[in-house]
Amino acid sequence: MQRIDGGICAVPGVKAAGAREGKYGVAVIIARGQAAGMYTTNRVKAAPLEVTARHLEGGLLEGIVANSGCANAYTGARGEEDAQAMAGLLAGFLGSGPERIAVASTGVIGRYLDMALIKRLFDEATSRLRSDPEASSEAARAIMTTDTRVKEIAVEHRGVRVGGIVKGSGMIEPHLATMFGFIFTDADFEAPVLNECLKDAVRDSFNMLTVDGDTSTNDIVLLTATGARKCELSDFSQALRYVCTELARMMARDGEGASKYFETVIRGARTEEDARLAARSVARSSLVKTAVYGADPNWGRIIAAVGYSGADVDPKKITLALEGSGRKATLVERGKIVDGVLEEAQRIMKEESITIDVDLGLGTGAARAFGCDLTHGYVDINANYTT
Repeated sequence: MQRIDGGICAVPGVKAAGAREGKYGVAVIIARGQAAGMYTTNRVKAAPLEVTARHLEGGLLEGIVANSGCANAYTGARGEEDAQAMAGLLAGFLGSGPERIAVASTGVIGRYLDMALIKRLFDEATSRLRSDPEASSEAARAIMTTDTRVKEIAVEHRGVRVGGIVKGSGMIEPHLATMFGFIFTDADFEAPVLNECLKDAVRDSFNMLTVDGDTSTNDIVLLTATGARKCELSDFSQALRYVCTELARMMARDGEGASKYFETVIRGARTEEDARLAARSVARSSLVKTAVYGADPNWGRIIAAVGYSGADVDPKKITLALEGSGRKATLVERGKIVDGVLEEAQRIMKEESITIDVDLGLGTGAARAFGCDLTHGYVDINANYTT
C-alpha cells in the first residue's frame, strides 16, 4: 500500500474546490462514475441525506456539493427544497440532471440554510475547480466545523487509486461516526459492488470510531468510482479499507478538545461482533476517556466497560494490557491482578497515543475501536456551539 499526495485529486478525473466565509463553507467536487453511499442510523435524518439517498438510487453521480455551518436538519419542507436547490446549483453548472448530484450539510441543527450565502460561496468555489493537491485540501477545509486540521489521504495499491477526505470532530459515534466522508477511486466496478465494499470498509473503520457517543443527524459517506482502471476486487477492497481506517484515526485524533488518542483492541472474543461490542464500549466510556485524559491507570473502568458491553465475557479469562511508545504493562493476566506494574502503566497513560489491549480468552474474534480522551476543552466547545 503506497501513500501518495493529492487527497481526492490524486484520483484521475476528480476536480475539487472550496470557499469559506467565517464559519460557513461550501465544497464542490466533480467526478462522474458509479457510486454508493451510507448514512446515519439516526431516525432524525437531515434533508440533504434524504435527497442524496434518492439520487443515488440510480447508482450514478457526477458531483457533490456540501456546506458547513448549517446542518439543514429538522427543517421540514423548506429544508428539502433547499437541499434540492443546492443540487440544482451544481447540476446547472455541469449541464446535468440534479438526480446525479449528491448534497451534504453540517452545522447547527434546526436552522435554515442561507441560500444567498450558499450561492455566493458556490460561485466562488466553482470558479477555481481544479485537480491539483491543494484543491483537495481546499475542499476539506470548506467542510470543517470544529475540526482543527485537514483530513485527507490517497493511496495506490497494485495500480488502483483510492483517495478520501473527511470532516468530523464532535458528535461522533459508531453507526456513522457528525461526519462527512467523500471517497473516490479510479476502479471500474458497478454500484452494487461498490455498495458491498463500502459497507465492509465502514464496518471496521467509521463504525468503530467514537468521540462522544452522539450519533449525528447528518452523517454521510459517499464512494464514487470513475471506472478508468480495471483491477482485482480484492486489491480495491484492501485499499478502500485502508483509506477508511486511516481517515477514522484522523478524526479520533482531532476529537473536540482532545489531547490524547487511543485505540481499543479486543482479541479472543467468542465472535467478531462480540469483539466490536466490547471495543466500542471501552472507547465510548466517559470514565475510560477521562482516565486517559488524567493519565490515571484505572484499569477497573476498562474491565467494567467490557462487562456491560453486551459481549460474552468470562471475568476469569480476561487479560488486560496498556501499550504506548514501545512500552507494555500487563495489569490483568487471565483474571488475576498483576502486582507492581502501576507505575509503568501510568507512564504509558501519559503518552499522546495509547493502545488498550484486552484478550477475552474465549475465541478468535477480534476488533479495533478508535477514540480520544474527554477534556475540559470538549465542554468549552459544546457549551458555546451555537453562539
